Amino acid sequence: MTNDRAKGDLADLLDTVNAHIHSIAEAQQQRVELTATASAGEGRVRITVNADGVVIETRFADDIDELDYDEIAEAVTDATQEAAAEVARRAEELIAPIRRTRSRLPSLSEMVEGLPDLKARVPESQRASFDSPAARADHR
Repeated sequence: MTNDRAKGDLADLLDTVNAHIHSIAEAQQQRVELTATASAGEGRVRITVNADGVVIETRFADDIDELDYDEIAEAVTDATQEAAAEVARRAEELIAPIRRTRSRLPSLSEMVEGLPDLKARVPESQRASFDSPAARADHR
């Protein structure tokens, strides 16, 4: 009877893994379609970024000339960072259910005695800094 239960547990696990793989593919497809737009400089600068936070469109209002070059530069930076943060937040929302499912799956070390827990060895990803090169140099 134990062997039948093990077979059933393995079949359930494979079904879960297959559904998880399908969810990952679906989330990846939805992620590549994400964009976010933010405005700054009293609405005179509008930046749109793709899912990777890369600027794909920059728009200036007709009255952009009311800002000086430093204000325009700051508005571009601010709008870009805001849009990038928004698209990252939305991408995280897509991935959150996948992470929850993954956390419920048994690790190989739980299934096969003696195998190391590989999840514990994977480093956490880190977000890149939004600081300018000059600001980074000041922090060193």
